[in-house]
Amino acid sequence: MKSTHYIDLGKMPYKEAWDYQQKLFDQLVDRKKNGLPNVNYLLFVEHFPVYTLGKSGSMENLLLNEAELKQNEIDFFKINRGGDITYHGPGQIVVYPVFDLDHFKHDIRWLVHSLEESVIKLLLSYGISTKRISEYTGVWIGDDKKNMDRKICAVGIHISKWVTMHGIAFNVNTDLSYFENIVPCGISPLEKSVTSMQKELGKTMDFDLVKTQLKNVLREVFELEYIA
Repeated sequence: MKSTHYIDLGKMPYKEAWDYQQKLFDQLVDRKKNGLPNVNYLLFVEHFPVYTLGKSGSMENLLLNEAELKQNEIDFFKINRGGDITYHGPGQIVVYPVFDLDHFKHDIRWLVHSLEESVIKLLLSYGISTKRISEYTGVWIGDDKKNMDRKICAVGIHISKWVTMHGIAFNVNTDLSYFENIVPCGISPLEKSVTSMQKELGKTMDFDLVKTQLKNVLREVFELEYIA
């Protein structure tokens, strides 16, 4: 079992949570450099409306200008994770694993797959069938009336010295209209779309319950031992 501090940050502005996980990330990297033992951190947070653009993303996929962002009270940040542009906001569970992969596997694909697998297991318990798409990360649902795949969970990570940060954004009761202001993950809305548990099941979900369930599934998949 991997000793892991589980921390629920509640509702927090994106920049504040980013600074916090960066601090933890830097601490883990520094401890590794000095040959000191590490623990892991698993952060849960719900953000206020924000668009984030990954290091390989294109500004053309943000469809609002600075004035429109301000008018709609939406923050925007360019960040150091992989992937393109995405949205975080209320009703979405964001999970940041700040892991030392020395405790797990030196395998980025394994990490992404395991994060996806955690959400897949949770959704299956609600009777929601999902799939992976080889050319894209994240968790997808298919076979709607438009025969269009739709993403319910995005994945974007950053790794240095085998320490991780950033993670997943899982749409539970998310207001999906915010995705209309971007080209999510750089994928045309004519090809793919986004969805949420609320939309798929036709009801507002018990957010705290889903959060607890996801915490438990992550513990199982990654073989974590939560510590104070």
